[in-house]
Amino acid sequence: MNKESILKELHFKAIRSSGAGGQHVNKVSSKIELIFDLENSSSLSDPEKKLLKSKLSSKLTNQNKLVLFCDTTRSQNRNKETAIKRFLELLKTNLIRPKKRRPTKPSKSSIRKNREDKKKIGLKKALRKKPTLD
Repeated sequence: MNKESILKELHFKAIRSSGAGGQHVNKVSSKIELIFDLENSSSLSDPEKKLLKSKLSSKLTNQNKLVLFCDTTRSQNRNKETAIKRFLELLKTNLIRPKKRRPTKPSKSSIRKNREDKKKIGLKKALRKKPTLD
C-alpha cells in the first residue's frame, strides 16, 4: 500500500454542516465528504482490493466507493485532516490478514494432569457420600 499514491486518488467535497449553530453554519461549508473509488484504484493490488471489499462491504456504496464524512470541528482544513487520518487508519486495520489457525493437540503432560485432577475431584465427591453399613 503506497500512502502517497492513495492520497492522490481521494476526492473531497465540502458540504454545509447540519445541526444548530446560528448564522455561521448557514453560510460556511465546513463538513468534509471523502470519497475513495476502491474499484478503480491503481495504488492497491487486486488481492488488497478483494480483501477490502470483503471487510468493508457494509461501508461501500453500490459502485464500490468508500465515503467518509467528518464534521467534528468548525474548520474545513481540520475536518479534512481528520477524514484522511480516519481513512488511512481504516485501510491499515482492514488490510491485515488474519493468521491461519493450526490445529494442535494437548501435550501428554497436560492430558495426564487433567486426568489426575479429575480423579482428585471424583475422590473428593465420593468422600461426601454417606458410608455404607456393609
